[in-house]
Amino acid sequence: MAEHRAPLQTWYGIDIGGTKVELVACDAALQVHHRQRVATPTDDYPAFVQAIGQLVDAADAALGTRAHAVGIGLPGVRDRESGRQLSANVPALSGRTVGHDLQTRLQRPLALGNDLHCFALSEAHGGAAAGYPSMFGVILGTGAGGGYCLDGQLVAGNNGIAGEWGHWSLPATLQLRHDLPLLECGCGLRGCLERYVSGSGLAMIHERGGGPALDASAVVARANEGDAIAQQALAIHRDLLGYSFAGVILALDPHVIVLGGGLSKLEQLYRDLPAAIAPYLFNGARVPPILPPAFGDAGGARGAALLARQHHPAS
Repeated sequence: MAEHRAPLQTWYGIDIGGTKVELVACDAALQVHHRQRVATPTDDYPAFVQAIGQLVDAADAALGTRAHAVGIGLPGVRDRESGRQLSANVPALSGRTVGHDLQTRLQRPLALGNDLHCFALSEAHGGAAAGYPSMFGVILGTGAGGGYCLDGQLVAGNNGIAGEWGHWSLPATLQLRHDLPLLECGCGLRGCLERYVSGSGLAMIHERGGGPALDASAVVARANEGDAIAQQALAIHRDLLGYSFAGVILALDPHVIVLGGGLSKLEQLYRDLPAAIAPYLFNGARVPPILPPAFGDAGGARGAALLARQHHPAS
């Protein structure tokens, strides 16, 4: 969408996910003046760079101006010495100097961040976590990860990977309890929680329990219709999430947890997760509020625009 009159200065935010790339153009107050989504070219790197360039060109044309800076939320992690990306959910990016290549294509100031961190940053500023001293933003979608904000400031960590709880290991106790396989992860490790608690993880659990091959939303629909196999798959998935979130609480003790990604749309998570988390905490530790995102699945792009504004403020 585009307004008739473009703001004096804009910052573009681009959120790169496993299925879609979204660009938003925001003014200084983070009001969105343009938005566009395209499918992510997950296995074709030249097509990926071209898609980003075309999104930016289209935004420039729609607004009749060039963005002051562009923030990009990349999936995975970036080696700070070589600049090369590792991305399990967008394999085309792995081993590539994505920042350098996009800078060459876009020819304007860039701010590179993690897509999970951008989501958390957005929800900490005017979102569901506004006013809380600390927050943890969780993405449950194609993958699983998060970002931690303290007093509204993103805590990225020494390697820029703070919040990557999805790559903690599934404990043997839960693997045995639920008869789960030890799965390889695209990050190079084995048994990462992401493989079990993401949308594809829920689908895997359902199929392993004897159900047909379905995506996560279809599993939830069948469970709501009373299907016993789907309900059991959701119960196992909920137990794994309870363990995972308890680990985050024990490590960071956030005042609030905000969910994002496709699974954040499941209303029962907000009702059922506190009881699933509690058994994995010691006595006296309280489960913080678990809230839906204020900006839906658009929070990552908004956070990337905010990242661009923070790194490249108005002149």
